[in-house]
Amino acid sequence: MKRIIKKFRIDKRIRVGYGSAFLILLISYLITLYINRQVLEQSRLIGHTNKVIHNLEDFLSLMKDAELGFRGFIISKDKSFLTPYHQSKVKAGPLFYDLLTQIINSKTQRDMMQEAKKLMDRKYDFLNNAIVQFTENDYRLTDSILYYEKEGKANMDSLRTIIKIMQDSERDILDNRNDDLQSRNHLLNTVVIVSLIVALLLFVFGFITYVTENRARRLADRRAETYREELEERVKQLDKANRELLEMRRMEKFTATGRIARTIAHEVRNPLTNINLSVDQLRTETDSDRQERNVFYDMITRNSHRINMLITELLNSTKFIELTAEAVSVNDLLDEALQLAEDRLTLNDIKIIKNYDRDICNITVDKEKIKIAFLNIIVNAIEAMEPGKGILTILTYGEHDKCIIEIEDNGSGMDSETLNKLFEPYYSKKAKGTGLGLTNTENIILSHKGNINVDSEPGKGTRFIISFNFA
Repeated sequence: MKRIIKKFRIDKRIRVGYGSAFLILLISYLITLYINRQVLEQSRLIGHTNKVIHNLEDFLSLMKDAELGFRGFIISKDKSFLTPYHQSKVKAGPLFYDLLTQIINSKTQRDMMQEAKKLMDRKYDFLNNAIVQFTENDYRLTDSILYYEKEGKANMDSLRTIIKIMQDSERDILDNRNDDLQSRNHLLNTVVIVSLIVALLLFVFGFITYVTENRARRLADRRAETYREELEERVKQLDKANRELLEMRRMEKFTATGRIARTIAHEVRNPLTNINLSVDQLRTETDSDRQERNVFYDMITRNSHRINMLITELLNSTKFIELTAEAVSVNDLLDEALQLAEDRLTLNDIKIIKNYDRDICNITVDKEKIKIAFLNIIVNAIEAMEPGKGILTILTYGEHDKCIIEIEDNGSGMDSETLNKLFEPYYSKKAKGTGLGLTNTENIILSHKGNINVDSEPGKGTRFIISFNFA
């Protein structure tokens, strides 16, 4: 995760570019929000002014409807024509108070509206008196009716004049508000366009900087990756050389041990030969107390043979042996070694897990000697595990043109001191062990130009890793 974060990390210039673009867009958004609120307020005020103008027109229309209804009644003498007159009287009052509420912020307009209300009331009085006079005089025109008609017309002209003045005033306000709205819209568009251009320029700057820096970073990453691969390759080569050095040291140690063993054997066998010859001579020359002396002679002879046998075993375990090599299946060799140890496996109730690579190639080895080597390792594993709980795992696979065999147990394991001395002659922690079994095993494997390694921890079991060249 850290690698991904580092890969996408940007320098100060990129942060400044993108940060400035974001800040400008944020300021632009706030300014736009503020101007939009003002535009909405202006739009509301324009709508209010239009409504006032429209209501003033309705107010005047009510008077016209009343007058038309009255004239229709005078001409036709049909009272149904008075319906517009009555309806206008009903609507006139609420409409007046509605208009008064709408122009509450203008004292001049309120005063003129109050004057219009007086003219409206006076107009309705004239019309009402004329209707009463016309009805009482059997639908005949009289001088009084003509007077009311004349005064009503003059009153209506005055009302039209007041309404027109109020409408003109509202239209002036409407024009000012429209102009203000247009200027605010223009300002809003200018702010948006300028902020977008600046933000775009800063974004382009940040993007170009990012591409430039990222190209350099990718180049540095590729170089670092190349160096890392070279380092890994050198580590692998060093590890391989180290393994080869360990194998060489082990071979030198084994050769030196064999050389020392042969020297010791040579130096010890000569005196032993002389002792044996002397004992035999004494047996033939001395007759007195023969029975008692024979006891000592036998003791000397047995120990001499015992020393000779130990020297022979040491020599056999440390000398390079002659091989009768043939191409065989390593899986078959392991199975045959397990058959040789079958009694011990059954007696100790050891569970066996075999993970063989069925496609693995053959190896060229001395079949009988390799079985002895495998058997020694298997027997050691059986003796290290607790009866009834032991698990012996055997794996075979190919790796780097090598045949790999792993024999693993879940026994008591070994400490570092035991591991370091594991293949030394006569080193053993067993009560009855000679300490030559694994020495002989190592000798067999090294004689086949193979390799053997051991991994072990106390309480975690032991794993032998053996490798041979393929046939």
